[in-house]
Amino acid sequence: MGSLASTSAFRQDELVERRAFGATGVEVPVIGLGTWATFDLPSPKQEMADRVAAAAFQGGTRVFDSSPMYGRSEAVLGRALDARREEAFVATKIWARSPREGRAQFRAQLGFYGGRVDLQQVHNLVAWEAHMDWLEEEREAGRVGLLGATHYSRASFDDLERVMRTGRIQAIQVPYNPVEREVEDRILPLAEDLGIGVIVMRPFAEGGLFPGPDPVELEPLGVSSWAEALLRWELSDPRVHVVIPATGKPDHATSNAAAGEGPWLDEDQRALVSKLAGAL
Repeated sequence: MGSLASTSAFRQDELVERRAFGATGVEVPVIGLGTWATFDLPSPKQEMADRVAAAAFQGGTRVFDSSPMYGRSEAVLGRALDARREEAFVATKIWARSPREGRAQFRAQLGFYGGRVDLQQVHNLVAWEAHMDWLEEEREAGRVGLLGATHYSRASFDDLERVMRTGRIQAIQVPYNPVEREVEDRILPLAEDLGIGVIVMRPFAEGGLFPGPDPVELEPLGVSSWAEALLRWELSDPRVHVVIPATGKPDHATSNAAAGEGPWLDEDQRALVSKLAGAL
């Protein structure tokens, strides 16, 4: 299992809150870094990814998420982590129609990430049953820490719920923000009941929630930006363990990480964020 399996992997002076990742025995910082549409870069742009990863580390981020679906992002992320790989919790995915294709993706990932993946997720549940047996073998061999499943679509949440109930996964990744709240009804309560770790994707609705309201309207929230308000809205739900905003800008990685420290929003403040988001 990855280096985040014990709290000793963290400096005690870090400001980002840590939460138990379900019943896995792993603790994670509540802010991670996604790489969708930001790390799919040609090699001359590697320096930018290096700077983003360095800023994320500096801010207390330790969870980094990618996928074969994201073009060159996995390789770029692996190079950006470099000597700090042991400090990171790498969550990536298998996105393949067959075990043969999935195993090829996994072999490449072992090269990118120092011989192990901390959380291996079946991307969008593609052929999940065909992958689970060999993924469990890799977990037993120590090359995978935890197994998970992801999906972005409400239409597939029935399928995701069935996978959760099999007991074969320890984590899920789902969209959650003030305008995408479908997971509140069944998925988040079930994850809590089963002790499954929860990663939130699309905290900004893939940019659909920007540029946001007038800053004056944010004053009752005690935040410095609309992005911070959104991240705090999501993390104020204790069933959420880590949120993974993607960015290609070091200053955004820094400001996102700064949102990972309480106090969290109360019920009225969350209602205000939802109202503001709905009016955009």
